[in-house]
Amino acid sequence: MHHTEDEIVRKTQADAFVGCDFYDLDELLTEEHKLIRDSVREFVRKEISPIIEDCCQKNIFPSYLLPKFGELGAFGPTIPAKYGGGEMDYISYGLIMQEIERGDSGMRSTVSVQSSLVMYPIYAFGTEEQRMKYLPGLAAGTLLGCFGLTEPDFGSNPSGMVTNFKDMGDHYLLNGAKMWISNSPQADLAVVWAKNEAGRIHGLIVERGMEGFSTPETHNKWSLRASCTGELVFDNVKVPKENLLPNKTGLGAPMMCLDSARFGIAWGAIGAAMDCYDSARRYAMERIQFDKPIASFQLIQKKLSEMLTEITKAQFLTFRLSQLKNAGKATTAQISMAKRNNVDMALHIAREARQIHGGMGITGEYPIMRHMMNLESVITYEGTHDIHLLILGNEITGISAFK
Repeated sequence: MHHTEDEIVRKTQADAFVGCDFYDLDELLTEEHKLIRDSVREFVRKEISPIIEDCCQKNIFPSYLLPKFGELGAFGPTIPAKYGGGEMDYISYGLIMQEIERGDSGMRSTVSVQSSLVMYPIYAFGTEEQRMKYLPGLAAGTLLGCFGLTEPDFGSNPSGMVTNFKDMGDHYLLNGAKMWISNSPQADLAVVWAKNEAGRIHGLIVERGMEGFSTPETHNKWSLRASCTGELVFDNVKVPKENLLPNKTGLGAPMMCLDSARFGIAWGAIGAAMDCYDSARRYAMERIQFDKPIASFQLIQKKLSEMLTEITKAQFLTFRLSQLKNAGKATTAQISMAKRNNVDMALHIAREARQIHGGMGITGEYPIMRHMMNLESVITYEGTHDIHLLILGNEITGISAFK
């Protein structure tokens, strides 16, 4: 369902967020990096913070923001400019994700999917015709994309997928279903992973309006309520042959997309953690109990000190990972470590921050409970908390725990 901007109640109180940089990480950033971060921070302050509580309470996806994200340069920041992308490095991409997730994980999910899971595979595995046809619209936010890998019966084990296509001569015939797909109910196109008759996994671009293609919405979510989630259902969908992504096949292709998305999540989770910490710090300074601010009590100071320490550790883990990614050297296991660590860190900080806020922490007056519920999805999607341990374990021992 599409909602207009004037259906959404805007908060009047100002967004007073201040970032954390205890170890002067800013000194390692270029002027361009800081400019990008600050412009996205301002965008979040102006466009996301005032509406996000109402959107989450009402389960509204603010789709009117899509072209605004496009103008901001949030879609496909690492894609070449000739296709509408930003030609930025991975530190810039990470900072954009951090700032958007500081606003809301659901908003960052929307942007991550568009950039890492739709634009990236079309750019990396697609033809020049496909790039020119889809990427400029995706970059501008006039087209919305989604990524179909997970199935009802195959989540952590995507190689077991049953979605398949047959060569019918002048087209492919696609059948199957995908589940837990961010953006699906409103997406104009889907990058879908399916097996051919030989059982080899390929990517196909499926467009809204193709006969037999539907996108039922997932309702009753407690998490990512400002993001739209749904299924992809393919009932004898005729897909033109020119919609096959030809430049990479096998499970490695979608896994490369997931590496890119997980990298963005590692940065994004820091944003959610910083928002919870910043809110808790300010609340503790203002909340008076026993005739003094609760910030003066040792246990509150312990919580705040641990939060800042964990955020600082995550910042350096992720900054170094970005340097490796810029050099083309970041491995799947390195990205897994950062994704798993940072989301777990953010979730722990959200829970501690909720306690500092007391009863107020469960209300929409503060962002804490919303971040906490969102992060329950983030800790599971793009590789669950436990699966990332096993990716790392395989790297350490050379032994796969999966098979």
